[in-house]
Order: sequence, then C-alpha cells, then structure tokens
Amino acid sequence: MIAGPKVVSGDVSVGDVRHVFEDDHVVMVLLAERGFLLGALLRGDLPDTVPASAPALPLSTTSGRTVLPTEPVAAVLRRLRDARARRLAVVDGAGRLLGLVCLKRSRTGFCRDAGVAARSRATSRSRGRQGGADVGSPRNA
Repeated sequence: MIAGPKVVSGDVSVGDVRHVFEDDHVVMVLLAERGFLLGALLRGDLPDTVPASAPALPLSTTSGRTVLPTEPVAAVLRRLRDARARRLAVVDGAGRLLGLVCLKRSRTGFCRDAGVAARSRATSRSRGRQGGADVGSPRNA
C-alpha cells in the first residue's frame, strides 16, 4: 500500500483533474477532505462534454474503488485482476483514507512508497531541466 497517496480537495474542477491526468502515471485521482475519501476518478469518468469549470466531485465514486485494510492481499490482487483495474483506495470503516493499493503496469506486483518517491523525484528533475513548472500537482487535502 502507498501510505501517502496524492489527493485533491473535494472542490476540484474537472479541468484541474484533467490536468492531473496529463501525467500518464496517474491512474486514479482521489478526492478527499480532512482525511476522508469523498470519491475517486478514472480518466473515463470525465466525458469531453463536461466543461472544465464543472465540479469533479459529482462525477466521482467510491463504489468498487475502495478496499478495507483487513482484506487479504490475495483477494485484493484477484479483485484488481478480475476488474482489470490497477488502483484501489484503502479506507477504514468510517471512510478515512489510509492509502492506495497500486498494481504495477506489468501487473506482476504492487507499487511501493520508495519506488513512487523515486519516480516523482526523477520526474521533478526532468521537468526542472525542461523549465516546466508542475502547477497542476495534486495537493494533500
């Protein structure tokens, strides 16, 4: 489980979420407030017909996108594979966001905090050399 997943606030716009999805490593955007998961979005949840200024929260869902921390790893892996998914938000019984289960692109194992942090540092260095700013990064809500 990724212990500190990036999240955006519940009042985020569709345009801001589209900007977050410009990073092809982002598979799911988590909307949260005060540590509680409000919803999760996949790229397919944002039809082109929805204006960028529209709120993203009504397009999000938690249904089928969460897992309890007590669920066995083998069951989580089976669930991800059966759904052809790669991400599940880990929440407690009250809906508090605890982390993110992240299946690698290769589907051979799970992402780890250290690997995510290393990729983030490499991406930041690459953007710095290109002179680009990372203005659309999700913030911890």
